[in-house]
Amino acid sequence: MSKAGGLFSRSKLRMTIDEQLAYLTKGAEETIREEELRARLEQAEKTGKKLRVKAGFDPTAPDIHLGHTVLIRKLKHFQDLGHTVIFLIGDFTGLIGDPSGQNVTRMPMTPEQIAANAETYKKQVFKILDPEKTVVDFNNRWFGKLSSRDWVNLCSKYTVARMLERDDFSKRLKEQRPISMHELLYPLVQGYDSVALEADVELGGTDQQFNLLVGRAIQQEFGQPPQVIMTMPILEGLDGVQKMSKSLGNYVGVNEPPAEMFGKIMSISDELMWRYYLLLTDKSPKDIEEMRRAVALNTTHPLDAKKRLARTIVADFCGDGEADKAQAAFEEQFQKGSVASDLSALAYALNSPEKLFRVLAATGIAPSGTEAQRQIKGGAVDLSFGDLDSYEWQTITDPTFEIDPRKHSVVVVRYGKKRQFKLSLKP
Repeated sequence: MSKAGGLFSRSKLRMTIDEQLAYLTKGAEETIREEELRARLEQAEKTGKKLRVKAGFDPTAPDIHLGHTVLIRKLKHFQDLGHTVIFLIGDFTGLIGDPSGQNVTRMPMTPEQIAANAETYKKQVFKILDPEKTVVDFNNRWFGKLSSRDWVNLCSKYTVARMLERDDFSKRLKEQRPISMHELLYPLVQGYDSVALEADVELGGTDQQFNLLVGRAIQQEFGQPPQVIMTMPILEGLDGVQKMSKSLGNYVGVNEPPAEMFGKIMSISDELMWRYYLLLTDKSPKDIEEMRRAVALNTTHPLDAKKRLARTIVADFCGDGEADKAQAAFEEQFQKGSVASDLSALAYALNSPEKLFRVLAATGIAPSGTEAQRQIKGGAVDLSFGDLDSYEWQTITDPTFEIDPRKHSVVVVRYGKKRQFKLSLKP
């Protein structure tokens, strides 16, 4: 562990081929094909020529969150074993817009947006990967040089019929939704990335499987052995339902303050905790199952298991010292029953009972009524109606819950298990 946090200080691991396979496939949804991966690992052992492992990221947003790190951590696992990992920034593919999982045409980004986001990606990825052992590349490096003849040749390598077998394309056809020609190019372009990089392995989310398979086919068309592909699960956000996304507000950013990261992770459900352990830590499935069994047998409290998870993740990105401080702050604020001394004071004129989610949105505690309802349903909103010196928290999970100013003139709101507000309801 580096002093500033980060995972890259682990020395090269020594494992048997079976141990390597278990380590590399941990948490993976599917490996196509595992026997090919075994053969390439064995060849690497014999020749000393390490695998070239790529994962591509279109810089569609400036910040990386824990959902992105599922793939990046898997790159790190290959790096732990001494292989060459390639963090590919799609400064060209970002101009097209990945159609994966989209039911409408995605708007391409401007070159200026892509360049700005790419710079932040490069900084954040090194919280996980070793900067001295990571190849950072940009696919405009080769696509910017392709001639019109090269593009026609690339398009000849794959048929329209096979392209339209893709689930999201076929659904849009049936629903008579438009598919733009540039969207059909995306899988070809991603596949050609693997040709240009001579990739042995490509990683992607489960929603990327079609693109990854196209990569195998395109490599063969260009006379290269097909890459092994490994799909990783899409990480659910803090609500435990939808995928982690900044636009949905259910994310944990890798650049967030340690205390905020810790508090957000503590807000997830007990069941989701185990999935986070599997996909966001290096703990083995056996160790995770033992912890899960201990919780089930009541020999370990689920709160303690979750604190261990939160501390592990925060330490990975911010260092042990900051993780210790974040845990201590959480325990002081939430477990010992204290209300933050720096409560944000808000006033909201209320003459009659009002839905809680509307109050949260109107006061700016929540960014919107929809987000407030999502947080309430997820158990991330607590209220205290008592005296601040002898209060009791009440977790609200009913999105129709109302606040009645005739019963309470002041209420303390704990939103997202982290931020606290003293709300005056004077008319």
